Amino acid sequence: MPLVRANSFTDIDFTLRRQFKKDSFRPNQREIILAALAGHDVFVQAATSFGKSLCFQLPAVIDPGITIVVSPLLSLMMNQVEALRAAKVDARTLNGNTTMAERDYIHQDLATGHPLTRLLYVTPELCSGDFFRKKLKLLHEQKQLMRIVVDEAHCISEWGHDFRRDFKKLSWFRESFPNVPIMCLTATANNQVRQDILSTFGLDKKLGNFKMFATTAHRPNLHLEVRFTSDEANDRYDDFVTWLKGVYDRRAAADRKAELEAARERLENVPGIIYTISRDECESLAAALRTDGIGARPFHAKLSNHTKEETLARWIANEPGYDIIVATTAFGMGIDKENVRFVVHWRLPKSFEGYYQEAGRAGRDGKASYCFLYYSREDRDRICNMVTRDAPRDGSGNKQARAESLKRLVAYCEDTSGCRHTAICKYFGETQVPECDYACDWHKDPQGLKKRMSRGLASEEWISTQREEGAYDDYSYWSE
Repeated sequence: MPLVRANSFTDIDFTLRRQFKKDSFRPNQREIILAALAGHDVFVQAATSFGKSLCFQLPAVIDPGITIVVSPLLSLMMNQVEALRAAKVDARTLNGNTTMAERDYIHQDLATGHPLTRLLYVTPELCSGDFFRKKLKLLHEQKQLMRIVVDEAHCISEWGHDFRRDFKKLSWFRESFPNVPIMCLTATANNQVRQDILSTFGLDKKLGNFKMFATTAHRPNLHLEVRFTSDEANDRYDDFVTWLKGVYDRRAAADRKAELEAARERLENVPGIIYTISRDECESLAAALRTDGIGARPFHAKLSNHTKEETLARWIANEPGYDIIVATTAFGMGIDKENVRFVVHWRLPKSFEGYYQEAGRAGRDGKASYCFLYYSREDRDRICNMVTRDAPRDGSGNKQARAESLKRLVAYCEDTSGCRHTAICKYFGETQVPECDYACDWHKDPQGLKKRMSRGLASEEWISTQREEGAYDDYSYWSE
């Protein structure tokens, strides 16, 4: 090992309470943290609500030296660094938004060979450059490079839903620092992706220094539902507003002190996320909801940093008028808000993994939450064209993998024969899959689900017309 590690008598419960202000560990967190403190390589696959970040943050506080955290998303890095610094942990990030003064401080800190920084969040692109690699080599020589953490590790695999070319180059860590422990974390890895992650970093149970932790994808507190519609009917909006007002009316009726009519006007305290595809729809949908007295705000890449930061902060703080975020799919990674009561997919996501990850941002506090997806065959065709059109031409992604993931998501949406929770667990390779306790549309009303699908989807005549017009030419796998 590069360093003398924390001794076995370290009180991790005390560190949890003192540094992270948490009373107890979630299931499996303790075992993962102890494995990391013992110097093992670790692979963690766990649902969005699991609390994966604590599994490397707490060991970084206890162990001497520096932990390098590779992450693909700036919002995730910035959110976690802010939370750590509020907990009085010296955490920093190097990315395109880092100020020159902060950048200079970090470089000088690393150049000492004995940095004060405990966690440094970086992009995979930065890790590809010689300048940063030389800094890491110095830290290793001084026995200060404690651990390499790869977050969103599924990005390594060309069979993953979000492959990034520079993630492949992270194999340099194991090649250059064979005695430095590596921790890989992901929420969305099927068997093929999981094997790619393990082989890239040389993680092998046969070597005796590797621990794998794979928890179930089952989220029993989430109610999963697919709502069938047609673009011609354009009925998503009325359906959603009716549902939301019904939720609020029930809450108000349960509170004897609440005035029902005033509650209808405010429609507060039902935090949620609506995911859609385009920035224009983010804006128009949020504006329409505000017109109906619902506190909704858009969130997308073209907004100013100030607007995004203010919107996010006020939404997390549950301020009136900031109840719902209407966002493109990049929103939400690493956002620490436990009381999101619903997640709505206004449009079909581009992948099964994307759907699962986004829906999983609901109910992180373990309380009942609602996830539904509006599905139309027009939407299916539109998204399929988009995936085909946007498939990388430079070899930086696997077109077949993307098509297969979307195909499996479509099959999930159109399946009226079984539990939604079971289908998700099977997709991620679980052999012993649970059924939910009436927490999906199939369990709640299997016959009604079939009727709703037949009523809601576009007619077969419409589909036939689309075939004749060549709409299916680029994705013949739909006919398999």
